[in-house]
Amino acid sequence: MPHSFHIPVLGLGYSIDTPLKVARYGISSVLSIVDDELIERMRAYHSKSRSIHFEAISKDETGSRSKRITAYLNFLSETITNDFKALKQQDFTAGNDICRYFELLPDTSKLKHGYELMLEYPEGETKQTFQSLLKNAMRMGAIDVNIMAKVDKMNYVDGEYSGDTNTDALTALRGFAESKLNASVVLSAGMNPKLYSYMENFEDFFPDENGKLKKKIILKVSDFRSALIQAKFLAKKGLWVSEFRIESGLNCGGHAFATEGYLLGPILEEFKLKKSDMLIELFKMYQSALAQKGIQTEKQPKLRISVQGGIGTAAEHDFLLQYYNLDATGWGSPFLLVPEVTNVDAGTLAQLASSTENDFYLSGASPLGIQFNNFKNSTIDLQRSERIEKGRPGSPCTKKYLCNNTEFTLQAICTASREYQHLKIKSLKTAGLSADEYQKQFNLVTEKVCLCEGLCASTYLKYNIAKPKENTAVAICPGPNLAYFSDVYSLDEMVGHIYGKINLLTQVERPHVFIKELNLYIDYLQEDIKKQLQNFSDKKRKQLNGFKLQLAEGINYYKKLFNEVADQASGELKELYEQLAKSKDKLEGLIVE
Repeated sequence: MPHSFHIPVLGLGYSIDTPLKVARYGISSVLSIVDDELIERMRAYHSKSRSIHFEAISKDETGSRSKRITAYLNFLSETITNDFKALKQQDFTAGNDICRYFELLPDTSKLKHGYELMLEYPEGETKQTFQSLLKNAMRMGAIDVNIMAKVDKMNYVDGEYSGDTNTDALTALRGFAESKLNASVVLSAGMNPKLYSYMENFEDFFPDENGKLKKKIILKVSDFRSALIQAKFLAKKGLWVSEFRIESGLNCGGHAFATEGYLLGPILEEFKLKKSDMLIELFKMYQSALAQKGIQTEKQPKLRISVQGGIGTAAEHDFLLQYYNLDATGWGSPFLLVPEVTNVDAGTLAQLASSTENDFYLSGASPLGIQFNNFKNSTIDLQRSERIEKGRPGSPCTKKYLCNNTEFTLQAICTASREYQHLKIKSLKTAGLSADEYQKQFNLVTEKVCLCEGLCASTYLKYNIAKPKENTAVAICPGPNLAYFSDVYSLDEMVGHIYGKINLLTQVERPHVFIKELNLYIDYLQEDIKKQLQNFSDKKRKQLNGFKLQLAEGINYYKKLFNEVADQASGELKELYEQLAKSKDKLEGLIVE
């Protein structure tokens, strides 16, 4: 790939059309394919803006969900390919997009060196030949898609279950698999055996006669063990994992999948040490499974490893790549401050640019029951409070993507819905709870917000395509790392920052990415201990002590690591040790009792 970073998926709408904006420059990005309503509206919007014929796919049409996804991905593939071809036809004249393509590349890129050398040549045949070689070497960024594997709602038609192949995750996968894209599907949020097995139905996930994979699989993982388990499951079906995308458990945006105290540094170290053995084991399983399907392969496919979550400086980017032998890093939340890349409405953008560390917090806002990185004073949170004050907590549930609760109903409903919250609060009132306990439970119930609408609203506001009376309250879920970026940036500025050409964080006090995650985990443990004060079981005490022990071992790992890699005479080493010492003291002060 031309670049050593990618832009991960950002909510439902924030990166829904990011590939249209960056892929022609060789930058890879990921869009969510959960919401087919959003997808259809974006295809309509961009088709109109480019004067391309648009034929709507009705929600009532059989198989509309997968068809909409396929149509949008085909639109992206064709449009971006045409944009890229047009870019390559341009002259190397200052200000042209073709020059921007090369100027965005890292200074270490051989292609960048070739471009700079070409500029020094006098006009003539040699220069033209050089320019042709450069153009032939250019590559588009990947147009990858994300599916939250366990967000897999069962669907009904006229009250009848429509079948396992028509659940939300499987129809999204089908939409991707049947598209023209030569790209990857990023599977996140845990393992779904039904979804993983369904991939066997699509030949694009298997090698062609040249051993190439048209559709690839990327697993977003939090530790080595879960990565290996999932990869083995797929390899036994003849499906190859082309990349492990390691994400920090807490120092990330969106849903937070905390580990049992395992920190990012030690996790990366384990991948580094065990990758070779893992590849041998996986390839044997993969080769055997393919042979049973009548497919022969002797060449082991590549397996990339990347990391994302809280990376904020060029030094951290370079260190992670070099020390852990990684292929790329992911930069997500900072790109929310880059309007030409992501879809953040003007009001929310201004709030983000002026935010501080205290504006970012872990919440129970997600209907999935998974902790969710939240942003204070978002308009959806203000709306939630207003609805509670009016005695009407909860949201009208129109899209129903996150319906997963059958506590009161036969068919699953969403815990953020007005229906569920009314039924739950009614049951709390008859449960004989004390006033304090009732209020505590009431707050937990009403903390949930509608992410289906909230994570799309910003996109509709930015493009001015919100429908009359449509809810435009914005939910946004940046990682805590965004607090250190305090302006609105151009694509050139953010990419320049990633590669160390400029520094957007001059004079900003910011902990190292490893230290920040460590402190987030210590705070997480502290909150978990508080929750157990009135009901401390032996099982929970053992779990919390194990969590604390893992954090202590992580601190020892970092102390050794910093001593190995930092310049002994530098102030940086002293500062890192001081930060570690503070974290260690705070951890040791936590008593699991």
